Amino acid sequence: MTPNTDAHAELPRRRSVLAGGAVAALAVAGVPSSARAADLPLLGTYDVVVIGSGAAGMTAALTAAQQGLSCVVVEKAPTFGGSAARSGAGIWIPNNPVILAAGVPDTPAKAATYLAAVVGTDVSADRQQSFLAHGPAMISFVMANSPLRFRWMEGYSDYYPELPGGLPGGRSIEPDQLDGNILGAELAHLNPPYLAVPAGMVVFSADYKWLDLAAVNAKGAAVATACLARGTQAALLGQKPLTMGQSLAAGLRAGLQSAQVPVWLNTPLTDLYTEGGAVTGAVVTRDGTAGLVRARRGVVVGSGGFEHNAAMRAQYQRGPIGTDWTVGAKENTGDGILAGQRAGAALALMDDAWWGPAIPLPADPYFCLAERTLPGGLLINQAGARFVNEAAPYSDVVHTMYDRDPTAPDIPAWLIVDQNYRNRYLFRDILPTLPFPDAWYSSGAAYKAWTWDALASSIGVPAAALRATVTRFNSLAASGKDTDFGRGDSAYDHYYTDPAILPNSCLAPLWLPPYYALRIVPGDLGTKGGMRTDARARVLRADGSVIPGLYAAGNASAAVMGHSYAGAGSTIGPAMTFGYVAALDLAGAL
Repeated sequence: MTPNTDAHAELPRRRSVLAGGAVAALAVAGVPSSARAADLPLLGTYDVVVIGSGAAGMTAALTAAQQGLSCVVVEKAPTFGGSAARSGAGIWIPNNPVILAAGVPDTPAKAATYLAAVVGTDVSADRQQSFLAHGPAMISFVMANSPLRFRWMEGYSDYYPELPGGLPGGRSIEPDQLDGNILGAELAHLNPPYLAVPAGMVVFSADYKWLDLAAVNAKGAAVATACLARGTQAALLGQKPLTMGQSLAAGLRAGLQSAQVPVWLNTPLTDLYTEGGAVTGAVVTRDGTAGLVRARRGVVVGSGGFEHNAAMRAQYQRGPIGTDWTVGAKENTGDGILAGQRAGAALALMDDAWWGPAIPLPADPYFCLAERTLPGGLLINQAGARFVNEAAPYSDVVHTMYDRDPTAPDIPAWLIVDQNYRNRYLFRDILPTLPFPDAWYSSGAAYKAWTWDALASSIGVPAAALRATVTRFNSLAASGKDTDFGRGDSAYDHYYTDPAILPNSCLAPLWLPPYYALRIVPGDLGTKGGMRTDARARVLRADGSVIPGLYAAGNASAAVMGHSYAGAGSTIGPAMTFGYVAALDLAGAL
């Protein structure tokens, strides 16, 4: 695709080199200069410049294009899709047309009541209302202007369904299957998934709860068969089937192709370009040379969070913290947030992230969803005691890990399971009964022992405490009531569980050796702090005034969910919605 450049874009190479050197010096000094940036080669002039090709950025670009605005997407990585492409791609949007068509009993009043109860006073009411008001229209817009279609994740409860307005059946949707052939050669540039789908299968996020149970549950076996049948059919048709984040990113990219929106890969943001206090462009590095992309109307920053920036994490977040515990895209080093801050943006929620318990495996961390919820497992701290409802929303579990008394530290924690558990359930991608890889043991991510005392010794917790904890837990499991931490009291707790286990599908005793311990650290899907924005996705200064021409969405902005998490897809749903809102505002259509 040919960029929409003007005549000034082609400048002598010598000037490019000199200007690139000047900007590099400025970057090292940490003192951006608009005057010097103005001397850079002009790479193009567009109505809207979008930073980042994740869900927020591509939705913003697609909306801008369909509003008749010229647009370019600049992406730091050699791939498009960002963290969204790596994800399960749950999308939390109340009252969206997909769930309403499926008969979900949602209403605007229910949604507003629930979101307010979840978020509290951390986020302004007008920003919450903007998300709720524009989210359904965004889903309709995306379906009308891309090949994306969506499915209701039936039964995936809101994370706090007992709160007023909460829905035990859930509001989350996910992308339907998409044939990657629609992208042609561009498919090769799709950021790969965090966890690959088993070969020959087509798997949706909603399938995983049943695949975990395939060895012990008839519906689980049927879902596994259906996944294999979908994969076989796709192969016979010559398709390249995509689901989850792969489908979402590919579908949005296909929409941009149809709208003739260029996406420049390997083009990192150096700084925002300002004139007279307004953001009117971006300084980027393309083909190794710094250049200026001008924006007639504004810049939308959708460049992700700062999860891979160790200095920023140390500055803003509690320890222990690690850049190697996140599953966010490795390019997410806070570039857009820092550029916005230099332009005067206020920041918020920088202490928080889209947390979840993670196992630090040798190659990559594993974000632990079903494994800590399935019956026959429990979490202990370094004192050998339980400290949390293991089936609680994953963000809450990590908040608890950080909040507890440091005299009984919970980082790392340990997921304790027995061989009965291993005989019944999938663990990550390891089939029941099969051993954990040797590398898990040699790296210290996993331990195995034939007695509780030996297991306690290997992980450094008091043996008597571990034995007492397991005995207590087993008695609670037998009664079906966790009077210590309430595991199973919420409908949410039962999503990733085994319905054959009675009287509480969350709870089963640990009794069959050998026993296993998996190291648990504070992982995350990405950080959730960033630039403060208003209900129109405009970036704000500390005094609440708007920075003209600057918008932010996704994890480059402070999350509309505040310090909480309403349901599956509370990252991507708002990211796409506020990308959509930003573009509508830039087009004067809001």
